[in-house]
This record gives sequence, C-alpha cells and structure tokens, in this order.
Amino acid sequence: MKKLTVFLLTLAIALSLTACGGTSGSTNQTDMEYVKEKGTLVVGITNFAPMDYKGTSGEWIGFDADMAGAFAKSLGVEVKFVEIDWDNKVLELDGKTIDCVWNGMTLTPEVTNSMECSNAYCNNAQVVIVPSNMFDKYQTVDDLTDLAFAAEAGSAGEAALNELELNVTPVKTQSDALMEVAAGTSDAAVIDSLMAAAMVGKGTSYSDLTYTVALKNEEYGVGFRKGSDLADALNDFIAASYADGSMLKCAESYGVQATLIEQ
Repeated sequence: MKKLTVFLLTLAIALSLTACGGTSGSTNQTDMEYVKEKGTLVVGITNFAPMDYKGTSGEWIGFDADMAGAFAKSLGVEVKFVEIDWDNKVLELDGKTIDCVWNGMTLTPEVTNSMECSNAYCNNAQVVIVPSNMFDKYQTVDDLTDLAFAAEAGSAGEAALNELELNVTPVKTQSDALMEVAAGTSDAAVIDSLMAAAMVGKGTSYSDLTYTVALKNEEYGVGFRKGSDLADALNDFIAASYADGSMLKCAESYGVQATLIEQ
C-alpha cells in the first residue's frame, strides 16, 4: 500500500465546534444518555479504505472504524457500523437510524450547519484520478475541461467539480467512481487523497490508474445530531488520544504517516 502523509491536527489549532448539550428526540434525554441507555453507538459509514472497510473476516476495520470502536468503549457501549447512502447522511442522523457519521467526512459549511461536528482531526485533499497513460496530459486544473468525471453524490469531490463547472456524473460511492474510470465509462474521477493512496497505483486494486491534480485541501471531522453532547465527549477523547499516542499508533497501523502540526 502507498503511504500518504496525513497531518493530524493538534487540538489547539483545530476548529472548535462546541456542542450545545442538546436533546435527543422530543424528551429531555441527551444523546449521551440515549446512546448509553441502548448500549450501542451506531456509526454511519461507507466503504472507504483506509478509513472504513471490511477485513478478511468481514468485520469493519480502518483508521476511523478503530477510533470509533475505541470511543464507544470509552462510553461503555458497543459500536455498530451501518453502511449509508452518503447523500442521505443528515436524514439518517435526524431519523436516529445512526448516531454519528464517522467516515472521513469533510467539514464543509453544509455539514457544519446541519450537524454538531467534532473538532477537525485530519487533513485531506480531493484528487483527480485518471488512467496512468494519461498522467502527463492532466497536470493542472486548466487541463481538465474536456474530461467527463465521476464522483460520489453529496461528496466534497462532487462539490469541487461543480464549483469548477466541470462535467460530473454523481455515483453512489467513491469506489463506484473508480470503477467508472477503470471501465472507461468516465474519463476521470475525484476522490479523497486517503482513498487514492490506498487503492490507486502500483500494487493496488487499480494499478492502471493514478492521481494527478489536487483540487482542494480540507479537514475531516465527525458529525452528530445538531445539539448533541457527544461532540464535546469526542473532542475530549481526541485530546486524550493525542496525548497518549494511541491515535498516531492507529494511523500508522493503516499505512498512514501521522505528524502533529506544531504552530
């Protein structure tokens, strides 16, 4: 697997998105109380290596999956993973079919306005995927105007392409976007750089594809229902995980070189 340097953000410089201690549903029960009462933290995810993907035994593993499991354990509950349609993540939260979205989620204004988000914990970028033999032709944003793109519906990649007014067809997942390019039904795709490092290039599932232009830099966070007190609890957990080194160890175990940013 290729290694991609991911700069994990120190809590001191992370965007502070403070929870308001809100309630869950129409009662005065907080989200923390709700999760502890039912005994599970239900995490909404998609198949997104190296953040959330299935291991050889069919269990969900990955940087985000492992950290979600550790957070659930710190709350004294079990973790349960549910695959969701990424475009419906807010509906899933508000309908209480999941308790959080923890899947390399970019902290866009749309996300932070509709969810109670944790502090940012990871930097990422959106990158253009093309066949390897087309690498030299597509090196700048200006080179991309003639391409037909595939991108996950509701993703930061789709948003970046729309901002540039490029031709994009939304698909269900980032993996589907890669398959479109591999099959020749789309000229290119835009996906997260973390997924690109894990799945594209020599020694990966898509050895004939490569990544070129980075369209935008971004930050990852975890989303809860608006007003949820679980966001503050996760911020405390992130701070403790930085301090004891467990978060960096988890990142390294998935082929991610994690470096704290000092300011």
